[in-house]
Amino acid sequence: MRVTIGLDIGGSTTKIVAMNNSEVIAKCVVRATDPITSAYGALGRLTDENNIRLSDITEINITGVGAGYVQDQLFGVKTRVIQEFEAIGLGGLFLSNKDHAVVVSMGTGTAYLDASRNGVRHIIGSGVGGGTIVGLCNAVINVDDAGKLSDLALKGDITNVDLSIGDISKEEIPGLPKNITASNFGKVTDDLSKEDKAAGIFNLVYQSIGSLSVMAAKNSKLTDIVLTGQLTTMPQCREVAESFSKLYGMNFIIPNDAAFATAIGACIKGQELVGNE
Repeated sequence: MRVTIGLDIGGSTTKIVAMNNSEVIAKCVVRATDPITSAYGALGRLTDENNIRLSDITEINITGVGAGYVQDQLFGVKTRVIQEFEAIGLGGLFLSNKDHAVVVSMGTGTAYLDASRNGVRHIIGSGVGGGTIVGLCNAVINVDDAGKLSDLALKGDITNVDLSIGDISKEEIPGLPKNITASNFGKVTDDLSKEDKAAGIFNLVYQSIGSLSVMAAKNSKLTDIVLTGQLTTMPQCREVAESFSKLYGMNFIIPNDAAFATAIGACIKGQELVGNE
């Protein structure tokens, strides 16, 4: 069996996938304490848990902010650095089965890309992402575990936090349902619970990403928006994506394995380069 590895070394997590031709056969996530340690740890865990022999691996394709720290080989296997935006775009298209779409990578920050079979173009980036959720929640409610924060936010009542169109207007506004947010954190009081605060922070971040996604799609004259990255694993992501799809007439897509899109894209690009050599 010939196996290609894709390794996405991010700012907070490292994702790794193993592919046999166009099939993902194994994947896992590890915490990124430092690039070298996380790269070796991810590869060791993936091969051990899935009975993959190092001799089966033809190449390791590395991308992400930590890619430049890794040397020419890992455990004696040849490595290749793949440009991150290209990996994100190719991974998003592969998972969504689209030929042309805006691919959004939701990690510590957020990147917005115009991706097609002809190439990938960076539209814009934003510092609002997973790091914002964790940082704000740590500052406001003294909790910094993403899983715990998501659970807290699910128990919160967003109507105690955000000001809606219905709160400020008695009349119908064409195209704007009354439950749509008019102001994030516009209704905050002194006695707001931790759960409500967490719900407000999650809503603020996901709605900000959603709004920029819509503007990026309009910029590229597209309606398909593919969401990828670690933030897609939170239930709040799908809720906001569905509401924005209806509100703006866009097709927000959260594919299976969306958190691994960049690692998968690195594999795909690596396979293309090998085929052209």
